[in-house]
Amino acid sequence: MEITERPERPVFDAHLHIVDPRFPLVENDGYLPPAFTVGQYRERVSGLGVRGGAVVSGSFQGFDQTYLRDALTALGPGFVGVTQVPATVTDEEIAGLDAAGVRAVRFNARRGGSATLDQLDRLARRVHDVAGWHTELYIDARDLPDLATTLAALPAVSLDHLGLHRDGLPPLLALVESGVKVKATGFGRVDLDPAEVMKAVLKADPHALVFGTDLPSTRARRPFADDDLALVARTVGEEHLDAVLWDNAAALYRLPTEART
Repeated sequence: MEITERPERPVFDAHLHIVDPRFPLVENDGYLPPAFTVGQYRERVSGLGVRGGAVVSGSFQGFDQTYLRDALTALGPGFVGVTQVPATVTDEEIAGLDAAGVRAVRFNARRGGSATLDQLDRLARRVHDVAGWHTELYIDARDLPDLATTLAALPAVSLDHLGLHRDGLPPLLALVESGVKVKATGFGRVDLDPAEVMKAVLKADPHALVFGTDLPSTRARRPFADDDLALVARTVGEEHLDAVLWDNAAALYRLPTEART
């Protein structure tokens, strides 16, 4: 396989959104996203080798779980959920969501719609203790120093969109060295060189980087393009490509081995 072309191998899309107007949507700063259904997602990634992925709750979905349960049922095996839950969520509710395929809790420091950062430590530990979930953060990496001690001590954490800003790379890499994972996603919304950051993350920890499309790229300067996947392939090289496209995410989301086939 030539890594300058789109990889013809299994891909786990570690960051995608489903927007289904049949389910509750909440305006965020006056914004409501257009529909992006399971059918539209499948059509868009056709030919990219996607065999699984993580459906991530957005700010405009708040604490609604109905859309996520429906999307995971429709997408089928290999797809998992990353949800937002209030700090008051019960252990029984966490277990029920886990049974439906949810594998992580999200804190959205950029847009809201999630539990707040002052609830991060306690809630992140609770969902991990109850269901083994990890914690995902949508946050500008320049803000990481204020949270570094908390994040480094949590059982499992990932950060969205390469940390968003080039000036946040030093604290981002410090957290990678402590075990935090990073999503190579949202190239159309970042203020950095994706290739530079991906290389730096791989150097710090070759198991830390996971790929995602960020479809439908709501509010990004530009949406995901197939060339973004080709850029990932060129940047990480043959040595790391399987890990970045599947293996690292399989470990993070605790996928069964058969999900890849």
